[in-house]
Amino acid sequence: MISNSIEVRPMAPAIGAEIFGVNLGDRLSEQTFQAIHEAWLEHLVLFFRDQDLSVRQLASFGERFGPLHIHPQGDKSEHPGVLEIHTDANSKVYAGRDWHSDVSCDEEPPAASILRLDVVPESGGDTMFSNMYAAYEALSAPMKKLLDGLSALHGGERNYRGYFGQQPNEMRDGNYPQAIHPVVRTHPETGRKALFVNTLFTENIVEVSATESQALLEFLYRHVAEPRFQCRFRWEKDSIALWDNRCTLHLALWDYYPQTRSGYRVTVLGDRPV
Repeated sequence: MISNSIEVRPMAPAIGAEIFGVNLGDRLSEQTFQAIHEAWLEHLVLFFRDQDLSVRQLASFGERFGPLHIHPQGDKSEHPGVLEIHTDANSKVYAGRDWHSDVSCDEEPPAASILRLDVVPESGGDTMFSNMYAAYEALSAPMKKLLDGLSALHGGERNYRGYFGQQPNEMRDGNYPQAIHPVVRTHPETGRKALFVNTLFTENIVEVSATESQALLEFLYRHVAEPRFQCRFRWEKDSIALWDNRCTLHLALWDYYPQTRSGYRVTVLGDRPV
């Protein structure tokens, strides 16, 4: 499809498209930005190749979508809203190990994430993305009715302290973020419903017993990870991925040790899920 000189090539039936014919480091016209925004809402995650952007240019592109979100773990000091993503032979942990929506434990989780990698391994290090509209729509009517009335607790301690080892005083707010969000959220721009639980941050479903919560979440985690909802992106140097955290999950693969995978991620502030 051609739109305003931008070529949009769908990557998979459920989710994802590659975008050609634009340099995100340029001052984008309103028409060009709107074409990108519309493609993003349609395909949920967009991929751009050969984007030699500085950190400031990456942040400026993110700001076209809204104010930048400040990460609980602490952003790059000279660039608030920009988080360094880096894994090498000395790394003991890595970002993105489970299916998740970025920082869903915040009261107002990010609406968008934009990741640019400038160092990639010879092979491996792909990122998987899953469509949460499609995952919700594939459920039976009785299951949709049950889930539509439920909410879930999302917490950051298990990830930030338990995995990364960060103490409360090292966090953005002096503590680990925690919030209650609907299990099924309505996208503020499209009006579509999407599942909003993930293995990294969701702790329990609030309105049911612990046993029922565990059973429901285990079912949902298996369901959202089904390949029919997914696409897989193979990174190259100077590639960028732009995804919608309100209706997708993603999973980064650490299958390239001891090679290096490095870049920067910008997140755009969202609103409270409803």
